[in-house]
Amino acid sequence: MTTTTTTAQPGTIEKTVAGKTVSLTPEQAEAFGRELDALKDRVIADLGERDATYIRRVIKAQRGFELGGRALLFGGVFPPFWLAGTAMLGLSKILDNMEIGHNVMHGQYDWMGDPAISSRGFEWDTACPGEQWRHSHNYMHHTYTNIVGMDRDVGYGILRMSNDQKWTPYFLGNPVYAFLLMVLFQYGVALHELETERIRAGEITISDKREILEGIWRKTKRQTLKDYVAFPLLAGPFAPWVFAGNLTANLIRNVWSYMIIFCGHFPDDVQEFTIEETKAETRGQWYFRQVLGSANLTGGKLFHILSGNLSFQIEHHLFPDIPAHRLAEISAEVKDICERYGIPYNKGSLPRQFATVVRKIVRLALP
Repeated sequence: MTTTTTTAQPGTIEKTVAGKTVSLTPEQAEAFGRELDALKDRVIADLGERDATYIRRVIKAQRGFELGGRALLFGGVFPPFWLAGTAMLGLSKILDNMEIGHNVMHGQYDWMGDPAISSRGFEWDTACPGEQWRHSHNYMHHTYTNIVGMDRDVGYGILRMSNDQKWTPYFLGNPVYAFLLMVLFQYGVALHELETERIRAGEITISDKREILEGIWRKTKRQTLKDYVAFPLLAGPFAPWVFAGNLTANLIRNVWSYMIIFCGHFPDDVQEFTIEETKAETRGQWYFRQVLGSANLTGGKLFHILSGNLSFQIEHHLFPDIPAHRLAEISAEVKDICERYGIPYNKGSLPRQFATVVRKIVRLALP
């Protein structure tokens, strides 16, 4: 959908969403920000043992699924063992990336003082080095959410995901690039910090990113040796089944992560912003941008856990350092606050949101 911006009065940014004008005056934005700040403060003040118990249980479950999955794959010559082992290993990788790695590296559990789940040193089971992800995601994306030219998650330096991105013939391949990014998502995330669009434009060279490349190579090599060399060799004559199971589990994790993340950022009516209109942004206006630049997914409790609770992408963008399992509890209150200020609260099922994402990818391949 085309984003329309008009200026009503100094300090007011207007957006046209689904044919309706949405805006906040500076005074409304200040009040909106105060309400959301109060909600955040209330949740943080309530953090305690149940949050610590929750994340430790998820970590224990993830390790159990991984151990069980890898053990079953050693008997993968028998189809039921292979299917069960692959499913369990895929589930463990989803939990490791979504509900554990993503959320721990946001600092959601730093208040516990547990070095094992400290945001600063945590590493996850994926090709992207944690240190690089903390910069490209925690800082760049969450500070400049949906600001075209600042937030590199708008297209990942590969895709055209906004009308505000200038079209070139390169983008005729948008659907192909999107499919490759989906099946190879862990590598797409790993390469995010390379700023490939700037390399293509000639602004920088690959040698300028030597340190970044070295970090990616070290992490990717470690992941490749673990999944595709070490564990298959340990299986002896059953190596082909272990190799295939690991490959399939990684594919399951990649496709699932891609769908959840893209459905939280790019469905119909999610808005993009320009650098100009966010230059003098206040706290309340930052919150306004987070809501309009996000979308939620509906589903049950298990679905939300497997999404890393990024099914509550609106709340996550508003409060990225609140433990994600708390977002479901506050979503109704966030929705109520948004409705009182006339701000759309975008949510829908995974199939519905993903269908609009695919449609956008295809449409934006053209001028």
